[in-house]
Amino acid sequence: MKIQEELGLRIRYYRRQQKISQEKLAELSSLHPTYIGQVERGEKNATVESIYHIAKGLNIPLSQLFADIETIPENKGKKTFFPADMYHKLVELPPEKQKHLLRIIDSVLSLLDA
Repeated sequence: MKIQEELGLRIRYYRRQQKISQEKLAELSSLHPTYIGQVERGEKNATVESIYHIAKGLNIPLSQLFADIETIPENKGKKTFFPADMYHKLVELPPEKQKHLLRIIDSVLSLLDA
């Protein structure tokens, strides 16, 4: 997966988490709604300035969008960082399923600590 695709998934995740539309995020970011959609789908390689405006529109630190993004060129885009793999699987699930999985993970982790 390309970095712009990973970044797009993260932007979509935080936007959906805040229950705002692409149009609203575009307004908050001073960007065009079509551009927001293209960035979320990984079709546009956004500039640092645009990403900054999107983070500001989402009211999150810029660093949060890039946390744990790992790309290793010799693996030709294959993800090798397991938390990122889990993140990508979870980000597309509806919030209720995400909450359910979080409860399961918390239960398993508590068993491992016992």
